[in-house]
Amino acid sequence: MHAQTKRRRRASLSLPIIRSSKRQHSAGCLTVGNLLSDLGEASFGWAIVVLSIVNLLPLPPGFTLITALPLLVTTAQMALGYPHVRLPRRLSTLKIDHKKLRSTVLRLRPITRRLENILRKRHTGIFQTRNERILGIALFVISFALFLPLPLSGWFPAISLFVFGVGLVEQDGLVAAAGLAFGGFSVALTGLMLSVVGAGAEAMIN
Repeated sequence: MHAQTKRRRRASLSLPIIRSSKRQHSAGCLTVGNLLSDLGEASFGWAIVVLSIVNLLPLPPGFTLITALPLLVTTAQMALGYPHVRLPRRLSTLKIDHKKLRSTVLRLRPITRRLENILRKRHTGIFQTRNERILGIALFVISFALFLPLPLSGWFPAISLFVFGVGLVEQDGLVAAAGLAFGGFSVALTGLMLSVVGAGAEAMIN
């Protein structure tokens, strides 16, 4: 019975986002800030989960220059030791398409289902206060990789941030560490793509 209760609670990780999005959309005020406020959370975990999903929406090329900014601010605040997220007004008023958000959350269900099956409170030492700034710096670097408008590269850092955010929400240090590891891979991939683009540009110039 206890395990079933846990699974029911974890299964709601995506449902609050869909329900809140629907309410805000019906009221005509679905923005990043309103979505976080309606979720009743100013925690870094929920902010990273929601903002990473925003960056997985079907968007025009180069749009991460805008949508990744809230993540850069959030992770920078974590690195600076802020107690909770404080998005500037310009970023909190960024509008979100409800249909695209819902579709993206549902598309992530294969990942969230697997996470919900293994999530449990463990290895919580990673989340201790003394580690918050180090985590914030690592997440900022991953967010910066997402921010760079390179083709096909944004998906990887956004997924890694989503996995870390879920681990932080559920206080599962193993899942959070997996998100960081995948984030490290995404940063390395972004660096490789930058070097390829740079080499191509240099070849064209010469």
